[in-house]
Amino acid sequence: MKQLQTWGRTWGPLLAIALVAVALLMVAPAVLSPFRLNNLGKYVCWAIAGVGIGLAWGRGGMLVMGQGVFFGLGGYAMAMHLKLEAAMASGGPDAVPDFMVLYGDGTMPGWWEPFRSGAFTLAAIVVLPALVAVVLGWAIFKRRVKGAYFAILTQALAVVFATLLVATIKQTGGFNGLNQFTQFFGYNLYDPVNKRMIYSIASVALVVCLVLVWQLYRSRFGELLVATRDAEERVRFLGHDPANIKLVAFVLAAVMASIGGALFAPITGIISPSDVDATASILLIAGVALGGRALLLGPALGALAVGFGRTTLSETFPDQWTYFLGLLFIVVILFLPAGLGSMWSQALGRLRSSRPTPTRASAPTPTDELEVAR
Repeated sequence: MKQLQTWGRTWGPLLAIALVAVALLMVAPAVLSPFRLNNLGKYVCWAIAGVGIGLAWGRGGMLVMGQGVFFGLGGYAMAMHLKLEAAMASGGPDAVPDFMVLYGDGTMPGWWEPFRSGAFTLAAIVVLPALVAVVLGWAIFKRRVKGAYFAILTQALAVVFATLLVATIKQTGGFNGLNQFTQFFGYNLYDPVNKRMIYSIASVALVVCLVLVWQLYRSRFGELLVATRDAEERVRFLGHDPANIKLVAFVLAAVMASIGGALFAPITGIISPSDVDATASILLIAGVALGGRALLLGPALGALAVGFGRTTLSETFPDQWTYFLGLLFIVVILFLPAGLGSMWSQALGRLRSSRPTPTRASAPTPTDELEVAR
């Protein structure tokens, strides 16, 4: 029995990830319509970002409320390439995106030009948010900024980023964002087969992120990250720099959010400031909290649940769906502060506590022996 429990703790999470992979890659495409499958792909992109938040917040104690910045960096990098692909398909190799002609003088900024290359775009989706996260993280963690100040600072960055996008209408499309994509690295986005391919890519990316985080949780780094969250000064006393440990988790979370944003753009067909602002960042945090920030699958399943809830409730209650979603969060925080994912462990704990514990028979006392002799 003990060996079975040990096996479950070691390989159980990997088995759960395999079940998620089967559900996303085999079951969902077989039972969902193309419209619903496309919606699920959008939720999967949020789940990828949620896995990174779970790493930084759930295990590292960093309430990252500005992940919309990194989600937007990946989303806009991919969208810029897709807009250039669409422009080249309709107007030749030197064509510029349509909004630059509509809102400006038809001149494309020089920093757009490298995004004509698909290889450069893919590299930028990973490297650009990593560099930004390194610079921000180094400035924040080396000064030992944490707690509420860290959360407020990261959320302020999301507000600034969204405001900048709205203000630069000639370069980024402004409030309308970037949309009307027709190509995805040469594949026609109007073909349902290609849209299913992009959904599969997003699902595989989510599974890879889950496996990566599972391995990190089992590693020495995962132990140090939890120790930094719970006893930062003791970690520093033992010779480790907590700032470096936090920085690694922060950068990984930023890259995962960027990958989610990059896949979000072709799946939804648009990326705009409303997808990367403070509200979007808070919804990502809410999904992670709903599923269970300290659990392996909790952040991903919570993000999927929030996405599904937003769509379902908005279809049924167009004007009141936000109240229902808010009520759900309040109930979970009050009665399940560890998230919905903790219900299983709590149920097992209650089951174990309800079992009668075997007691050893007490040795007979001298009085009992005398009674027997009589």
